[in-house]
Amino acid sequence: MTHTAIAWAAQGASEPQRHNRLSVVIRFARFSHAADPRHAIPPERVCAGRRHHRTPYIFTDEEIQALLVQAARLRPSRSFRPPTYHTLLALLAVTGLRISEALALRFKDMTPDGLVIRETKFRKSRLVPLHATTTAALQQYLAQRSDLALDDDHLFVSQRLRPLSYHTVLDTFHALLRAAGIPAEPGRPRPRLMDLRHTFASRALERCPDGRATIGRHMLALTTYMGHARVKSTYWYVQRTPQLLGDIAQACETFIRKERS
Repeated sequence: MTHTAIAWAAQGASEPQRHNRLSVVIRFARFSHAADPRHAIPPERVCAGRRHHRTPYIFTDEEIQALLVQAARLRPSRSFRPPTYHTLLALLAVTGLRISEALALRFKDMTPDGLVIRETKFRKSRLVPLHATTTAALQQYLAQRSDLALDDDHLFVSQRLRPLSYHTVLDTFHALLRAAGIPAEPGRPRPRLMDLRHTFASRALERCPDGRATIGRHMLALTTYMGHARVKSTYWYVQRTPQLLGDIAQACETFIRKERS
């Protein structure tokens, strides 16, 4: 049966798929083995291809401020380009939106209760509440945006007065990183746009209140806020920063002391 399971897993179209197939069989085999030791468990490393997440770049507050300063200095200086990128990047930093979600925003999505994010990655819509300062900054931007006589109602538009494209934003983002000197340490990988989302989630978890019940509610709220399909996707952020790792280690030490006393 082990050879059959391995042969079936090997039929996957890609290495990650082959790994996932074998992983499912192994989990089932372990369950069966617990009930009857005669059931064999396939070896784990037969099919390579386990997906590894790239370690995200967690921005400091100073780096985000430097990025926004450079965005406000974009040329042409008197065009609508500087406020567009300044507002867009600030919005990503303080809400954790996906870049695709931000670029898809339209006037009707700005409501008194927050931003309506419509049918995104998992074809689900959600409401993203905003801090009062974020709402005020968006309203100031929209006041400038309304001066543009356009039929298009996207919040963020290019110099050609068309909806901003992902590749245009990405090129500008990389230019802003260079201008801001980010990353400052040699050898560190260049940050990605999605790292603003990672940074938001990591900081939100760092501020999570103590207590198992409170932590559970906090994680569920953050999962909903960020538009994750599963809480598991949010828990991945727990290991992302030294502070979070330190908090986990301290909590483990406290738990062990209580168990020993």
